[in-house]
Amino acid sequence: MSALTDRLSLDECINEVCPWSGDRVSADALTLYKGQVVGFCSPSCREKFEKAVTHFDARLDRSKALKA
Repeated sequence: MSALTDRLSLDECINEVCPWSGDRVSADALTLYKGQVVGFCSPSCREKFEKAVTHFDARLDRSKALKA
């Protein structure tokens, strides 16, 4: 876990269930996304999310640049 995720809290989490599994979120599987704390049931689900949003955010940025 990084220093950033060590400081995140379930109290700040915007969701109660993991968007991947549907299980309850866990304090050791939180991440910060667009200024909000998002929770997952396990670190592996968090890593899947981080990989997916990194991919999509990069594609969105390229798409915006082409339209500008």
